[in-house]
Amino acid sequence: MSADASLNLPAAVQRKDLLSAARTDLVAFEEFMLTVLDEWGLPTANIVVGAGDRQILLTNTPHVLGELNADQLASSPYISKMIMAGAAGLFDSALSYLWDETITQLRDRVADFDVAYFFDLAEADPVRRATLQTREDLAKINDAALLDAANKIQLISDVAHKQLTHINYMRNHASAAHPNVEKLTGLKLAEWLQTCIREVMQLKTRPVVAEIGRLLHNVRATRLADADLKNAATFFVELPQEQANNLANGLFGIYTPDSADPHVLDNVRRLWPELWQFVGEDARRELGVKLARFRANADNGRAERAKELLSLVDGGAAYLPESDRLVEIQEALDDLKRAHEGYNNFYEEPPVARRLRDVVGRHGEVPALLTGPYVATLVSVFLTNSRGIAWNAEPYYIELIERFDGVQAAYALRTFAFRSIIPKLSDKLPQEKWAELLDLLAPKLTDRQDRLLLADVRAFTGTPDQLRKDTKIAAQLKKWREAKGH
Repeated sequence: MSADASLNLPAAVQRKDLLSAARTDLVAFEEFMLTVLDEWGLPTANIVVGAGDRQILLTNTPHVLGELNADQLASSPYISKMIMAGAAGLFDSALSYLWDETITQLRDRVADFDVAYFFDLAEADPVRRATLQTREDLAKINDAALLDAANKIQLISDVAHKQLTHINYMRNHASAAHPNVEKLTGLKLAEWLQTCIREVMQLKTRPVVAEIGRLLHNVRATRLADADLKNAATFFVELPQEQANNLANGLFGIYTPDSADPHVLDNVRRLWPELWQFVGEDARRELGVKLARFRANADNGRAERAKELLSLVDGGAAYLPESDRLVEIQEALDDLKRAHEGYNNFYEEPPVARRLRDVVGRHGEVPALLTGPYVATLVSVFLTNSRGIAWNAEPYYIELIERFDGVQAAYALRTFAFRSIIPKLSDKLPQEKWAELLDLLAPKLTDRQDRLLLADVRAFTGTPDQLRKDTKIAAQLKKWREAKGH
């Protein structure tokens, strides 16, 4: 058949012929390169993925890419690199490129929403927060923290967070980003590409998230009219608890910098009392901790403005810091969480855990402001990251849990309903560690309601991530929260 005649063939037939020819050339090139590597004394086994698996990737990829429009395709260079690496049989490199595209796109979505608001939620340490200002600074946030903060503001859903966290885990353990011996398949790569396209590249901001973004923009832009304030107060009533907490952190972050304009300060002062009644207990305590950190860093201007906000509302003074020790404990908790979520957590956790033990002291005394975060962090690290036990850190976790008083143990017993703990309890290893945790807590629970709840939790026949859905347990949990003012 002449070259001119081939042009009259249907496009699908031409594509099939081209793919067949390309595959023949690729196999020949691969055999040549493997021969060269062998002659040079280098390994040749398990270097590239077989042609069959590559064919599966290339067959499925066009269908997945069909979900993107022309502009999106044209602005996705790492997807091109992913496909080229996959076609060459370098699936570990392909996964690295896919994750590069995903993170780049997610940073763009965050920047389009409200980067300052995002930084206020992603970084609690005021010193680190001061270094985060622009879209480029998003690169200073590690991938796990980026996903967590994007999920916290509900830019990505809970399901998307779980899926993307898994892809990030595989990127850390089965891609070219780090040495590995894991094997990837063409079908799995195509599936992950589709997940990243649907959950990030085609991301549509949820209405409540968009409304928060507009409000924050307006607070910075101009002095709000009375009608705007009234509309905002109505909006606060409809906010889910988590979003009310997030908005409080956002307004707090707008109010405290030295650079805040007078109209911005006025806007926040007028909105703050309306929002405060919807802010949860843990979020209120977190604001008190931030104030203490400002003082510890000699950032007196921000500390005074933070105090102004807490003093502006009824009961706000109760959340002012107890002592400088509170700051040390919070910093240790933040460092422990950061180490636990990092790639080298088995090596990073022990020294931080030891520092936390030393700061807390032999009696396990923790300021009341930190009871919830302290207990939640300890339970989280004790339950592991689902992949394995940090053996050198676990003795410190057990020692600290054994120092719990009755109040702390009561919190720990109810962490099955904490947002940060629920996802872990769906995995096998944390479920085993949960049973061990109950044994550690049992001798400390002296209150009758706590003992009854412990009995019901132990009698529950489902997996612990479903505990909060049991009618009897949920009723006890609600009663405890109401008593605590949560």
